[in-house]
Amino acid sequence: MTSWVLGLNGPPIGWHDAAACLITGDGTVVAFSEEERFNRKKHSPYEPPRQSVQYCLDTAGISLDDVDVVAYGWELPRMWPRYGHTWEGQDTIDQMLAKWLGWEPGQRRPEVVFVQHHFAHACSTFYASPFEEAAILVNDGNGEEESISLYSGTREKGPIFHRSWPRSHSLGYLYDATSRACGMSFLEAGKTMGLAAYGASAGIEPWPTLRFTDDLFEPPFSMPGNPDYKRVVDAWMKVFEGHGAFPVDTPSSRLVHDEAAVRIAWSAQAAVEEAIARLAALARREAGVDALCMAGGVALNCSANGKLPEPVYVPPVPHDAGVALGAAWSVCPPTGPPSPLSPYLGLAIDPDDIGSALAGAGVGPGIQASTDEVVERLLNGMVGAIAHGRAEVGPRALCHRSLLAVPSAVSVRNDVNKRKRRERWRPLSPVTLASTSDRLWPSRPSLHRYMLGASQVAEEHRRSVPAVVHVDGTARVQTIGGSEPVAAYLAGLEAAGLPPVLINTSFNTRGEPVVNTAAEALASAQTIGVDFLVLEDRLVDLDGYSRS
Repeated sequence: MTSWVLGLNGPPIGWHDAAACLITGDGTVVAFSEEERFNRKKHSPYEPPRQSVQYCLDTAGISLDDVDVVAYGWELPRMWPRYGHTWEGQDTIDQMLAKWLGWEPGQRRPEVVFVQHHFAHACSTFYASPFEEAAILVNDGNGEEESISLYSGTREKGPIFHRSWPRSHSLGYLYDATSRACGMSFLEAGKTMGLAAYGASAGIEPWPTLRFTDDLFEPPFSMPGNPDYKRVVDAWMKVFEGHGAFPVDTPSSRLVHDEAAVRIAWSAQAAVEEAIARLAALARREAGVDALCMAGGVALNCSANGKLPEPVYVPPVPHDAGVALGAAWSVCPPTGPPSPLSPYLGLAIDPDDIGSALAGAGVGPGIQASTDEVVERLLNGMVGAIAHGRAEVGPRALCHRSLLAVPSAVSVRNDVNKRKRRERWRPLSPVTLASTSDRLWPSRPSLHRYMLGASQVAEEHRRSVPAVVHVDGTARVQTIGGSEPVAAYLAGLEAAGLPPVLINTSFNTRGEPVVNTAAEALASAQTIGVDFLVLEDRLVDLDGYSRS
């Protein structure tokens, strides 16, 4: 009987967003983290998930010898010849085990399973969802050959494949090309999405991008076979050149004033939204159910997600790191009743590290972090940070590693962006109580659980929480409840007569991953220049706060 399954994403195929996930034989997730949280390299390019593997093993209190199966979220034997290598069976597998896990000859060798990339994505979203059965849309840059895949899923049979589209149709490649055309990195798709809203709000007519047909859509160029990434991205660059809109060399801080950049971003976003809407409708028709699960990097497009009819579920880690979870679940699916996945699966703040971190930072021991003390500081216009409990998995800060502020003025957004060294025009997200969310914007419980769906903010609240309302009137919402500290802060704001809404943005400085440990939280808080830090049960003032 299988007792432990270790799921992985990372090199040699999954070259970014390396991650490790450990589950038990009944599919219970014990630990799950991205490698970037440990090596402090954003997206962890070309790095194997060595430290995240060790974290998973340490959390379970086991060693590599206890692992029965290692599941890798790519069909490596199928891909290996494409990279000019010869697949040598067990010898190649042993090389991978050494690189991924530090395995040495003579150690107990776990079984290694290579899982088709899109199938791993499909497992990661369906088994994490609250649905008994669902349509499944996987949409990313590429899998082994495909860029988009449709499945249906039942708890009894798991994901069942329906159809796919080649790399030439990749919406991920389109967005990568768009980001590069706007002068940004292809890993800055979220910034491109934020820029697109300026075109939508200004009523700019998007350029024709995709060709929409009865068979959904196709790119505006002919590309037979299964072209590689560079060929497709270069073709999109020529499309942008044809509109006279490339290259853009405007500094990122002023992109909103560059009409060509805004129009490129909006044109791509409008096309992607239409394509996703058509794909979602087709997935539902083919599966014969309304419930929809999505995964793949394109499922991080919260503007497109927010326009889909309910019910929709996207897991907290839909991008490539999520195939570590999906590959593991392909071996041992969860056996309990369906329920949404908790995102709090990363490293916990070690209480024993807090004292030494505080002493090392020279900030004193702080005081007890009572709700009243924190709310008082927020009401006084301070910007705070929280590092509490186990870290979130995935790219969104979900109030365990977050910066917080009252969103009462646009100047607060500008201040937070300035402290984080972000472009002033970029939006910030709100967190509110699940029990009050529908008073502020249309409630999307599944999407808002992980901050993965944008909603239109009610007109009367756009004036009361302007710092979390983007230029197009939307907000990328997180809802929270239960015993979480931030839920108590929100209730405190409401008791003081304010909307129960806080700015919630990731606790990190520009270019670095979200903080993981107590020491990283203190260092980042001082670099950002927050006014106070909640570190588990400690409240540390970093600006000399005094009531006198």
